[in-house]
Amino acid sequence: MGRRGNLPYMIGIDLSGKTALVMGVTNSYSLGWAIGEKLLQAGAKCIFSYQGERLKPALEKLLAPYEGTLTGQCDVTNEAELESLFAQIKAEFGSLDYIVHAVAYAPRASMEGRFVDTTQEDWNTALSVSAYSLVSVARHAEPLLNEGGSIVTLTYYASQKVVPKYNVMGIAKAALEASTRYLAYELGSKNVRVNAISAGPMRTVAAKSIPGFTSMLSKAAEMAALKRNATSEEVGKLGLFLLSDLSSGITGETTYVDAGYNIMGMSFE
Repeated sequence: MGRRGNLPYMIGIDLSGKTALVMGVTNSYSLGWAIGEKLLQAGAKCIFSYQGERLKPALEKLLAPYEGTLTGQCDVTNEAELESLFAQIKAEFGSLDYIVHAVAYAPRASMEGRFVDTTQEDWNTALSVSAYSLVSVARHAEPLLNEGGSIVTLTYYASQKVVPKYNVMGIAKAALEASTRYLAYELGSKNVRVNAISAGPMRTVAAKSIPGFTSMLSKAAEMAALKRNATSEEVGKLGLFLLSDLSSGITGETTYVDAGYNIMGMSFE
């Protein structure tokens, strides 16, 4: 590790002069924060969005060591707030290099029962917040994105395989990954890349809404090739890599950081 001022940064990744929007940070356990903090440490100027006023104090506490970092309110389902956020970005930065999309939500009731009992309302909520929001954010950001820009979103293995009790969120993550590929194609002509990180189970606020999560966490560690769970630090480092020019030839991909859980079939140990 080297140092920039009083803050460490990863040698070889200097993002001085770059600008970033980080969405979906609620506390220090958020995977959006794991990536956003790496951006700050690498020297990028960042604006962090928050859903509502009740989340602002916790976010500002996290950002206190990073003088000059901006915040902006944005509920991704609210068109007016999206327009306001990107107007703020244009006024403050003029343009944008990176976006971290760490936004997901499904009503708890939709994850406690059977998938077949998912209501239309819960389905629409989960898909709107967790998948469509990436498309909406990319559309608003497109006029501001610099050539060589990059967008990273967060997904999960339940998009590919059945994870009991993940239910409609698994469908939302599948839609998110498909959206990543379509956006990568359409924004590719502007040399803007779009990728997804598929993190293993981690102790985030969102994870608390998954029934049986603690059991899932221990079983995943037993099954994984590395015999442990991945860490938020590892998610942060992968996010920084995918946003930076070090990954300039990678787009439309879903990259796993789950200690090798996704490669396993059946364990006989």
